[in-house]
Amino acid sequence: MNGQTLRIRRVGIDTYRENVVYLHRDCPVVRAAGFQALSKVTVHANGTVINAVLNVVDDERIVPTCDLGLSEDAFARMNVPEGHEAEVAHAEPPVSITSLHRKIGGERLARDEWIALIGDVAQARYSKIELAAFVVATHQNELDRDEVLYLTEAMIAAGRRLDWGSQVRGGAVVDKHCIGGIPGNRTSMLVVPIVTAHGMLCPKTSSRAITSPAGTADTMEVLAQVDLPFDRLAAIVRETSGCIAWGGGAELSPADDILISVERPLALDSPGQMVASILSKKIAAGSTHLVLDIPMGPSAKVRSMAQAQRLKKLFEYVATRLDLQLDAVITDGRQPIGRGIGPVLEARDVMRVLNNHPDAPHDLRQKALLLAGRMIEFDPDVRGGDGWRIARDILESGRALAQMNAIIDAQGRVTDPPALGTLTHEALAPQAGTVQAIDNLRLARIARLAGAPLVPGAGVDLLAKVGDAVAAGQPLYRIHARFPADLGFATAWAARDAGYALSATAPGVGELPFGAA
Repeated sequence: MNGQTLRIRRVGIDTYRENVVYLHRDCPVVRAAGFQALSKVTVHANGTVINAVLNVVDDERIVPTCDLGLSEDAFARMNVPEGHEAEVAHAEPPVSITSLHRKIGGERLARDEWIALIGDVAQARYSKIELAAFVVATHQNELDRDEVLYLTEAMIAAGRRLDWGSQVRGGAVVDKHCIGGIPGNRTSMLVVPIVTAHGMLCPKTSSRAITSPAGTADTMEVLAQVDLPFDRLAAIVRETSGCIAWGGGAELSPADDILISVERPLALDSPGQMVASILSKKIAAGSTHLVLDIPMGPSAKVRSMAQAQRLKKLFEYVATRLDLQLDAVITDGRQPIGRGIGPVLEARDVMRVLNNHPDAPHDLRQKALLLAGRMIEFDPDVRGGDGWRIARDILESGRALAQMNAIIDAQGRVTDPPALGTLTHEALAPQAGTVQAIDNLRLARIARLAGAPLVPGAGVDLLAKVGDAVAAGQPLYRIHARFPADLGFATAWAARDAGYALSATAPGVGELPFGAA
């Protein structure tokens, strides 16, 4: 190549799933090559090549004149020490750039175009600006069902796949997934120890939170390591029959994690992207059978039965063509599940259920048993309808707790878990009444403003659920934060609209709307 040689310098900047390089404005390479800020470049060092976005700096304390600064993501991908020589040159446009532009323009893509496009995404050949345009386009111009199938296939092809061979009870590798949108819905952390205690194989890989205050991986990280490389993840599942891990660490459907890094700040989760994201990771993890949780409610992702049925049929269409047996369950999404919203609080709820603690959230326990029972019925030796009873017996006997501890120890137990945020504020009921509804989106927003999931101990602890009678001035929930600014943001948001609807006790007053609390 005809690039320019510079010394690599690690710049301590987290660019979150994007390769960024930094050159000083007075660097001869910048002038000679005609580089401009946000140009796409290639970096070559020790046989490794990465694509990156260029930022130009004016401060030599950040990057000296003749050095090449690398963001944390770029430095990790290069895998060479600081001071190593590297060459930088203009990047050639990705092979799939025409397909990307066509999709941004709302056109339909064929299977081979999706394979090429997602392959380039996985190799970080696109900037976040380009990916943001792609994500918005697929959200506004909904993909047809065959495009969703092609996108799923492309995501699978761009990553690694786990193969469990003969280590399968009844020929089934099982998994469970929820489409999200319901705070506190940590059933996966209960389902996995239950079904693996039954003897089934369940390699549960999850994404981190996209638009929620906590994902399964964020919550499990309170208890154990979740960033597991491919070989270690496979070894843990072979040892314990299951895992609860972040899929990105094992390079399962890596393009999905890059797209999620764009979807998160945009707060977008389109149906086509959702189906491809979920099914690609399940199939890449070697799963053959999946129970899918589709919560429905007025403030859930899915608001009506018609919408739920359309999404269910799309999942079934793609799953069938990829030889994945799917059992989609439409569940109650009218309020958060459990009591805690945020990683530490949700981990507390999970462990209370596993310990059969008297304060364990009943709704979380019952929903986990329902889903675990459906998964256990994938076992050909179990009669239909017996799964719930088997799951209940495993939980009540303590076998599920023992299995969870085995998984935690295998993944790497957190010896100094994060503490619950000590800065608190309580949202109070303005009058006596009965809780009629809780706004999932509002409570999730308040928990995120408090710092979750980046601050694991931040979040919202629900003190009243739908159907509970409350007195005037009684706390509806408690906000936990670590930093005063976060508490201030969350408290201000809750003061404008607490997210609770109460029935009035006085005759003729009727139901208070959201925000009245």
